[in-house]
Amino acid sequence: MNSIISIEQLSFGYGNHEVLQNIRAQFPKGKLSVILGRNGSGKSTLFKIIAGLEKNYQGNVWIGDKERRKIKIGTSSPVRLGFLNQIHQTTFPFSVLDVILTGRASFSRFSPKKSDYNEVENILLKFNLNHLKDKPYTSLSGGERQLVLLCRVMVQKPDILLLDEPTNHLDLHYQVAVLEAIRQLVKEGTTVLCVMHDPNLAFLFGDEFFVMQNHNLVAVQSLEKEELHQLLEDTYELPLLGLDNQGTPIFTPLLK
Repeated sequence: MNSIISIEQLSFGYGNHEVLQNIRAQFPKGKLSVILGRNGSGKSTLFKIIAGLEKNYQGNVWIGDKERRKIKIGTSSPVRLGFLNQIHQTTFPFSVLDVILTGRASFSRFSPKKSDYNEVENILLKFNLNHLKDKPYTSLSGGERQLVLLCRVMVQKPDILLLDEPTNHLDLHYQVAVLEAIRQLVKEGTTVLCVMHDPNLAFLFGDEFFVMQNHNLVAVQSLEKEELHQLLEDTYELPLLGLDNQGTPIFTPLLK
C-alpha cells in the first residue's frame, strides 16, 4: 500500500485520562479513508494531531517523509495539507466569493491577484455554486455553507484533505452532495481522511475504513461481513441489523 500518512505507536492523554493508546495505521495515497466511532472515542483528537493542532503526543505521525511536529505553518513542504474542522461561525456577512478567496491568503501576502480570483471562479464552477458567489455567507443554508467551506480549502490545492464530520447537521440531500463532491476530489487525485459518525454513508462513499474502539484504531478492510457486524455492535453498543445496499453493507438499529 502506497501510504501518505503513517502513524506509529501513537498515544495521547489529558492528564490521567487516556484518549489514544499505541495506535498504528496507514492511510493510502489517492483514497478516501474514513475513521468511524462514537462521540468521545478519540476520533477528533486523532484528527487534531494529524492536522497539527495538537503536538503533545507520544509516537510518530508521518506526513509523506516528514514527522508532523516538524512541519511548520508557513514553511514549504513537499505535501500540502488542508483541513476543515467541525465548527465554523461568522457573524460578518462576507460574500461567498470573499470567503473562498481567504483560502488563497497563503498565496497572496498583500492583496489577491487576478490568478487568485480565477482560482475562486474555477472552484465555484466546479461545485456548481457560481450562482451563490455574491450572496452573504451568513444567508446560506448549512449545506451550502459546508460546500463553500470545502471550496475555501480546495483553492489551496492540498495534496491531503482532512475533514472532521463534514456532514454533521446537514440534511440527507446535502450529506450526499458534500460526499459526492469529496468523492470527485478523490477521483482527481486528492487524498482525503475523513472523521464520520454514520457508518452507512461511510461505506457508500469511502475506500478504506477504520473504527475507533477502546482507545485504538481498528482497520476493517480485511474483516468478513459478520466480523464487521460484531465490531460495529460492540463499538456503538447497539444491536444492529445487517442489510445490503447495491452490494454495500449497511447497518440499522435492531428494534426490540
